[in-house]
Amino acid sequence: DFNMRVGQSEIRGGKFFMNFEYPVGQNAAVYAFGGLSARDGLATGFYRLPNQERTYSPAFPNGFLPEIHTDVLDQSVAVGIRGKVKGWETDFSNTFGRNSFRYNIRNTNNATLQNATPFEFDAGGFAFVQNTTNFDLRRYYDDILSGLNIAFGAEYRLEGYSINAGNEDSYANYDVNGEVVTPTTPDSQLVRDFFGRGRPGGAQVFPGFRPDNELNELRNSAAGYVDIEADLTDAFMVNVAGRYENYSDFGSTSNVKAAARYKVGSNLSFRAAASTGFRAPSLAQIYFNSTSTLFVDGVPFEVGTFSNNSRIARILGIPRLKEETSVSFSAGFTAVIPSANLDITVDAFQVDIDDRVVLTGQFAPGDNAELQKLFAQANAERATFFANAIDTRTQGIDVVLSHNARLGANATLRTSLAATFFKTEQQGDVKTSPELEPVKDTYFDETSRIFLEEAVPRTKANLTFSLNAGKFSAFLRNVYFGEVTEATNTLANQQVFGAKVVTDLSVGYQLLQGLRLSIGANNLLDVYPDESIPANQGSAQFLYSRRSQQFGFQGRFIFARLALNL
Repeated sequence: DFNMRVGQSEIRGGKFFMNFEYPVGQNAAVYAFGGLSARDGLATGFYRLPNQERTYSPAFPNGFLPEIHTDVLDQSVAVGIRGKVKGWETDFSNTFGRNSFRYNIRNTNNATLQNATPFEFDAGGFAFVQNTTNFDLRRYYDDILSGLNIAFGAEYRLEGYSINAGNEDSYANYDVNGEVVTPTTPDSQLVRDFFGRGRPGGAQVFPGFRPDNELNELRNSAAGYVDIEADLTDAFMVNVAGRYENYSDFGSTSNVKAAARYKVGSNLSFRAAASTGFRAPSLAQIYFNSTSTLFVDGVPFEVGTFSNNSRIARILGIPRLKEETSVSFSAGFTAVIPSANLDITVDAFQVDIDDRVVLTGQFAPGDNAELQKLFAQANAERATFFANAIDTRTQGIDVVLSHNARLGANATLRTSLAATFFKTEQQGDVKTSPELEPVKDTYFDETSRIFLEEAVPRTKANLTFSLNAGKFSAFLRNVYFGEVTEATNTLANQQVFGAKVVTDLSVGYQLLQGLRLSIGANNLLDVYPDESIPANQGSAQFLYSRRSQQFGFQGRFIFARLALNL
């Protein structure tokens, strides 16, 4: 039985959250909120067949299904004081958050350890921490123009990102004597299978983080902003805002926003906005580095994700990461038709992003001796990087129509239709260095283009009906998902998956004061995506695409819920 587990991961967890506020005098209050959540996850990789070099068959004569167990811990707490001082609303706060992720790999082997292999490995993990201090002031003047709101403030943020190595047996490649392979290890000492193929080191499915991967990086940023909103007349409002920010690793940036709204009577208004933006690459995008097993067209490869300041990146010509910048425009209107109990909202938008960060395709070491050595040290056959490879433009329209109807003395029906039509496209050529020009189709490959442009629906629409009649309620939702394309470099396998409609239904009844029973079904009609063509099924292991998803492939989900409000 070489079956795999395809679908949602198994998760067990618990959460605790708190919210606190205590008045201080007449015009101030101390507040705090935060939470703690812990989750244990279980996912599996591709089945390792008994005739593969990565399976030590004396230990697993029938092969094995490797398990990725994860321990995720989220912590957050915010404390602050807000109040009013001489007409100004003030808020001073500090927010701390931390996320940690630890890997434990089970039911697997390190094939190079042969009989000495354990079947469970501590593969290490990573953590992210952020602390943000804010001071904000706001004041509204009702006697200036038709109303003037002024807000300004400052922010200081400290971020940290760390990677911790796993145990040696989770990542190392051993020779026939049980010693860790080095660049000087002779080929005759490498561990091979029955067919003479070299065995890959490390825990199968996820080789652990190595000491070379370990890091603890910090950065800080300081920012200030001002925001002015003025009602020039009762009908015309304008808003201008500016923000200055300085990063310890990417320098300073200034960004602005301008917006306006004009009311035509009490039932129609028009609005528009324009802004510039700046996003420094995350610490994980800058520093994450690891090697893992990825299957490309059904063939397993050890693929390393390397940082842009690594020696491998320098040799290949991968440029260092820089910030993303953006320019955004939007315009729309809202209308109310009282006689029809109808609300209409329409907004059009465009977002241009320069130097967008993407994950590159996979590079091989080729004939470069230094690259071959560096790849071997990382136990990698291919390499990928985060890079500012392209410029993009996103354009779209959001439409929302809402209708309220009264049905009899105590029943109401709310109907809503919300639709989004958008597209994201690459603008101009791929941004390569001279060294990358011959391999720009790997730097930003066809798979990456499809992920960007076609792997999510360009059209999505929701039609919902909410009925409330005394103690009884009902909810019906139909969601339309537009077509998507299989993300693959093989042109012949770029299958288009057709549009689908998914229906959710639930009904509820108030049993007692504060006690409500609900039953329902998500995906009531048990709708599934189109099946993948055989070439994309990974030896018949993936009936549905694992790269391009509209709404998943979990099928119908039936539930019952009892809610108690104290």
